[in-house]
Amino acid sequence: MSATIHGQYHGKAGPLFSLYFKTAFLTLITLGIYRFWAKTRLRKYIWSATAGDGDSFEYTGTGLEKLLGFLFAIVVLAIYLGIVQMALFYFGLNLFVEPRNQIEALAQVGAIYITLLAVLPLLLFATYRARRYKTARTRWRGLRFGMDNGAWGYVWRALGHGFLSLITLGIMLPRQTFWLEKYMTDRTWYGDAKFEQTGRWQSLYPGLKHVLIAVLVLVIGMTLGIKLQSPVLAGTSVFVGYIWLIVGGVYYRIYAFNVLTRAKMLDGAVTFDSGARTGRVIGIVLTGILAIIGATIVGIFLMGLILMATFGLSFGSLGALFGGYADPGDFNAASGLVGSIVIAVLYVALILALGGLSLVMITQRIISHVVSSVVVANAPHLDHVRQRAADPGADAEGFADALDIGGAI
Repeated sequence: MSATIHGQYHGKAGPLFSLYFKTAFLTLITLGIYRFWAKTRLRKYIWSATAGDGDSFEYTGTGLEKLLGFLFAIVVLAIYLGIVQMALFYFGLNLFVEPRNQIEALAQVGAIYITLLAVLPLLLFATYRARRYKTARTRWRGLRFGMDNGAWGYVWRALGHGFLSLITLGIMLPRQTFWLEKYMTDRTWYGDAKFEQTGRWQSLYPGLKHVLIAVLVLVIGMTLGIKLQSPVLAGTSVFVGYIWLIVGGVYYRIYAFNVLTRAKMLDGAVTFDSGARTGRVIGIVLTGILAIIGATIVGIFLMGLILMATFGLSFGSLGALFGGYADPGDFNAASGLVGSIVIAVLYVALILALGGLSLVMITQRIISHVVSSVVVANAPHLDHVRQRAADPGADAEGFADALDIGGAI
């Protein structure tokens, strides 16, 4: 083995797009049941396309495992939320009745926020368990990765750090980012070798510079706009500040990823480096969005051509069909029904195609860039790592799927 290992990604747009389209179609016709197998197949492709030193990663999770975990999570959530609603009802708060006056309306709003806050610990719990499951179902060179059980410890830490970041208006966000990542990294294993997150949380502060600039643009621009009674100045500052804030958020995430990756160690000997670039990621997102917009326009145009070719419709009658009504002189009931079915099929096909384009034009290209930016140093030490016992599947991301935070690959 060479002294250093460079990350490699060999995924191709065509095969991944085809896989996504097929699995999305199967998910659609099974009313969502196949989505657990769909995500598993997509992960198997992406994991196998990711390699280091010529050795590809392997994803060993199964769709059935994820389905059973989801069903278990649904039962737990139903019981938990039922208890929460019973407690609210006991104190005179009910989400499911029509408010009769302003006081009841305010009480109902309060009940909604209490319910959301009650779900927050479960969202954080699901975040940790989802990472643990993906880690436990990943192998490289035949050796398993793993992660210690510690979801509730993560929940309380995330709540505390999140509250501190909130009351300090984001000033303590780097502290939150560092310590939560350290909590998870220090419980992660490759074989019998343990990861460790070193470094200092203060080193993440330079990554917030664009967020700070965006906030200053928003505050100063809106203040001047109000004082000078200039809606144009205020509106411009909001637009520029908002865009800058989005870019600043991306910059912070990539900066933090690079800093935290460089401060990771494995078994006290293997170190890592990352050179992911914000400009490259933003460029990928923008070109991907433009490609999707272009594909949408072309798709709609082709849908019109197909319909006209199939039914011999004029542009005027086609517009009537899309508008939800048809001139009896142009269509009979049967042709209108068939036309509606064709439109529905073409619309679904377009939506699936756009989802596939987003995956291959944005998500896969970002994965490729990030993976290719990672370098592992002192790689020969990995030859001394031995196999670890298989970790249980826990809930197999069931809570993440049930709470709709399991959409990412």
